[in-house]
Amino acid sequence: MRVSRCVRACVRLALLVVLTPAALLAPPPPRLSAAAAGEDGAVPAVPAAGRAWPVGVRPRVLRGWEPPATAYGRGHRGVDLAAAPGTPVVAVAAGRVSFAGRVAGRGVVSVELARTGGPPLRTTYEPVRASVAEGEAVTAGEVVGTVEPAGSHCPTPCVHWGLLRGDAYLDPLALLPPWLLRSGPSRLLPVLRVPVPG
Repeated sequence: MRVSRCVRACVRLALLVVLTPAALLAPPPPRLSAAAAGEDGAVPAVPAAGRAWPVGVRPRVLRGWEPPATAYGRGHRGVDLAAAPGTPVVAVAAGRVSFAGRVAGRGVVSVELARTGGPPLRTTYEPVRASVAEGEAVTAGEVVGTVEPAGSHCPTPCVHWGLLRGDAYLDPLALLPPWLLRSGPSRLLPVLRVPVPG
C-alpha cells in the first residue's frame, strides 16, 4: 500500500518536473489580432461596408471594443449599444445569416457579410430573438430580430454587437463609414423666400 502511494507521488513529481519547463518555455498564445494578420503581421483594414446601425439611428455606446492582449485575456470583444427590449435589430450590411439560435441561453444572430474578403467578416448580435433563419440572405437595414428582455450582460438593456474575421475579433464600429458615425438624423431646413402654403 505504501509502495503504491510512493510510486504515484514519484510519478506526479516527475511529470511536474518535465511539464513545468515545457509550459514555461512554450510561446505565449497569439494576440487576437494576430489571427487576422497577414504575413507581414499587419491586420487587414475592415471595409466600411456598414449601411446602418444595428439598433436605432445613432444609439448610445455603453461600452466600446477593448481588445484583449491575448486570445484568452480579459477584454470586451464587441460593442454594447443601448437598446430597449423589443427594439428591432437590423443587419448593418448585406450578407447571409450564418447562425440564428441560442447560445448559453441567449438569442444570437450572426451574419456573414458579402464581399468582405476571405475569410469573410461576420457580425453577431445578442441577446436577440431571431426573425430570420440560417442561410437566409439579408440586405443592409433588414430586420433580423428584436432585443430580448433578458440575457444582456449590460447594467441597462443593450445589444452586444460583435465583428469577427475567422476567429479574430475586430472593432465593429470600423464597419461604419465616417458619415454614419458622426451624423445624427437628417433635418429639413426652412427654404428661404418661398411662401408658406396657406
